[in-house]
Amino acid sequence: MTDRLAIAALLYPMVSGVLFGAGILPLMMLTEQAQYLAEWFPIIIVASLLLAAPICWYLAPRLRAHSQRRKAQKSALQGQ
Repeated sequence: MTDRLAIAALLYPMVSGVLFGAGILPLMMLTEQAQYLAEWFPIIIVASLLLAAPICWYLAPRLRAHSQRRKAQKSALQGQ
């Protein structure tokens, strides 16, 4: 398993939860749309699960970059 895939797998539940919350919150706030809640709920769940994967894949290398720069700086300082 690559580092990118491992980081993306760790991020996936959190990003999916945030997307679900961001999708369901406006729907819950609209009281006149309560009759459509049963129809929109599965759509928001599926959309959050599908959108979370590419977002995590995009974020994973950026989360790894900071530690790699720090390691490179340490090795460069030790080499001098």
